[in-house]
Amino acid sequence: MEINTPTAPMIDLSRHQDGSSDTSAFARDVAEGLSTKYKTLPSRYFYDGTGSRLFQQIMDLPEYYLTRSELEVLTQNKKNMAGQFSQGGPFHLIDLGAGDALKTKLLLQELTAQQRNFDYVPVDISKDAMLELSDSLQQELPQLKVEAVVGEYFQALEWLQENKDGRKVVLFLGSNIGNFKAEESITFLQSIRSYLHAGDQLLMGVDLRKDPGVILKAYNDEAGITAAFNLNLLDRINRELGADFNVDQFCHHAIYNPLEGVMRSFLVSKQAQDVHISEAGLTVHFDAWEAIHTENSYKYSIPQVEELGRQCGFAVDTVFYDRQKGFADVLFSVA
Repeated sequence: MEINTPTAPMIDLSRHQDGSSDTSAFARDVAEGLSTKYKTLPSRYFYDGTGSRLFQQIMDLPEYYLTRSELEVLTQNKKNMAGQFSQGGPFHLIDLGAGDALKTKLLLQELTAQQRNFDYVPVDISKDAMLELSDSLQQELPQLKVEAVVGEYFQALEWLQENKDGRKVVLFLGSNIGNFKAEESITFLQSIRSYLHAGDQLLMGVDLRKDPGVILKAYNDEAGITAAFNLNLLDRINRELGADFNVDQFCHHAIYNPLEGVMRSFLVSKQAQDVHISEAGLTVHFDAWEAIHTENSYKYSIPQVEELGRQCGFAVDTVFYDRQKGFADVLFSVA
């Protein structure tokens, strides 16, 4: 596989051929989630332009240890990681949920310094985030070949399967695997495995179990940025689906269950109210103090991670820890 001259194209899989945005899936998912007995909204819709910017602020919060912990893992182990990625020759570095690529840039800089033969394919559902990332990388690493993909993870992997030959090294950083329930995480990783072949690799970030108080503060910061991030989901539904949520009449609530090892986030209605969502053709009634479940964040032990990988057709090559062993980046190979 030859790496060509640097360019910064963008593949937008979230749009129709006529250029219009596809809101039908968003409307359908919102309608389904809010029509159940226990209301839910999918966490993947957090990341519009505003949501992405708020999440960048969250990563800078003193309570939010996850980003600092993973930055430490990558800083201490980037040379080793770059070497292991490159053992099989040229490769595509595919970054699922890239965002601003704050952490991935450590690897990109190391791989570039080592003159490894690779290109970078960041994937995110936020077009704003991909535009900003492509621009920043052209400034910071002008020699790097970047081809950003806007869309869902599996849209991107399918596109890569059809349009890109060669080895794949997939990044799934930031403990995003924790957003899935146990059975969902298995389905998700099995789906990723289906797009990979012998010699391909997966580097996955995992937040490990620790003091419940530390975990709870990370998702319920004193400055209220996490609350704004959660509430922005209602603002987005108002904007894009023609809803009339009174956002001031909802509040953010977070709880941690150490038995299950799961952090859960909710939006709670402060009063009885009806909300109309025109694009979904739906009116939703909320009782006073009724909740919408918006996010899970599961915390793992290393044996759980090893077993998860085994069930999905991966073998653990290396576990890279931070100093406190509260966070790990786990390098899998295709079993």
